[in-house]
Amino acid sequence: MRSLPLPLALTARLAPVAVLATAGWALSSGPDTSPAAKDRTPPDTAGRSSSAPATQAETKTYAAAPAPCASLAEKTVTSLVPGAKAAGKEIPSTDTKARRTCSWNALKGYDYRWLDVSFEVMKSDESARKSYQERVADRSGGGEVPGLGDAAYSIVDLTTEDKQQTREGTVLVRAANALVVITYNGSDFESKKAPGTTEINKGAIKAAKEAVAALRGGQG
Repeated sequence: MRSLPLPLALTARLAPVAVLATAGWALSSGPDTSPAAKDRTPPDTAGRSSSAPATQAETKTYAAAPAPCASLAEKTVTSLVPGAKAAGKEIPSTDTKARRTCSWNALKGYDYRWLDVSFEVMKSDESARKSYQERVADRSGGGEVPGLGDAAYSIVDLTTEDKQQTREGTVLVRAANALVVITYNGSDFESKKAPGTTEINKGAIKAAKEAVAALRGGQG
C-alpha cells in the first residue's frame, strides 16, 4: 500500500488529536535505473539466477491478506500504543484479498503513538520480490533486519515542525509473495521531543515479527 504524500499523510493521522510534526518518509520510491543499480545484486536476490525457470516466478504462497487487526497480541498493542484499544481500526480497502491495513493510535497524557500494520499480497513471489527491491533501492540510513521473512529493511527518521519533533520507524518485510509494512511513530507534546531511535526501531521490528508470524500462521 502506498503512503499518502507527506506531510499530508501525517496531518490526516493526527487531526483528531493535536497539531503534530510531519512524519518522515514513506517506502514508495520507484526503481533505481542507473547503470550502477543494474550491476549490483540486491540482498533479496542473492544466489538467484536471472535465467531461473518461469515456473519459479509464478510461485504463490499466500492467496489473501490476513486480518490485520488480529495480527498483533493485545499486550503488544498496549505496550507500543499506550491507551489504544486493542481491537484497532481497519482501514477500508478496495480489494481486501490483496491489501489490508489496521491502525492504532492514542494520546496518553502528552505522549502520542501511532502504529500501522499493512499486508499486501501479490500475484507471485517474483512480483513481491521486485516490489520490495524497488521500495528500498534508493533508501539510505536504514539497514537489513536479519531473520525476518525472506528479506526485511528497517529505517527510522526524525522530523521537526514548529519545534515539535516526531520520530517514525518503518519496517518493510517480504515473505514469499506478500509484503508486510509496519509504520510506528511518536511525539511528546509537553517536552516537544520525540521518543528515542532505539525505542521506535525496536517497537516497529517487534510488530513486524508478530505480523509475519500471523501471515504464516493463517495461510500457507
